[in-house]
Amino acid sequence: MSTKETYRIILSGGGTGGHIYPAIAIANELKQRFPEAQFLFVGAKDRMEMDKVPQAGYDIEGLWISGIQREFTLKNLSFPFKLISSLIKARKIINKFKPDVVIGTGGFASGPLLQVATSKGIPSLIQEQNSYPGITNKLLSKKANKICVAYDGLDRFFPKEKIIKT
Repeated sequence: MSTKETYRIILSGGGTGGHIYPAIAIANELKQRFPEAQFLFVGAKDRMEMDKVPQAGYDIEGLWISGIQREFTLKNLSFPFKLISSLIKARKIINKFKPDVVIGTGGFASGPLLQVATSKGIPSLIQEQNSYPGITNKLLSKKANKICVAYDGLDRFFPKEKIIKT
């Protein structure tokens, strides 16, 4: 990041602790480095991030979104409506908060948010903590500015020029 005094950062990821806790850890580290920064998390309504993120001391907004079942189920019929609703709400959140950067840690909640951010030219980063990335991060990798990974060989899934091993 540049030498700006105050940053506005949105972090998104959720559904499981494997997405939530890395996002909180990133926010905590950024808060130490940039004490004046403002943070907002975006997660999926009715998922564990709606409890865990506020317990960590951060504000969170919820999207009406869920993953797609890999086999045909009636739940999948509502997915297009949830996706459209989440894209609209993500746009409203971004327009109101005006982030300098958006960080996604995976999970279906980060999809609409990073999609809107990248379409608006807002710098975006994906943090992939797994050796095998999920569908959301694979899809978002085409538009994200950078992708932080923990393992070698993830250029099988992500554009090599965007990868930063952390």
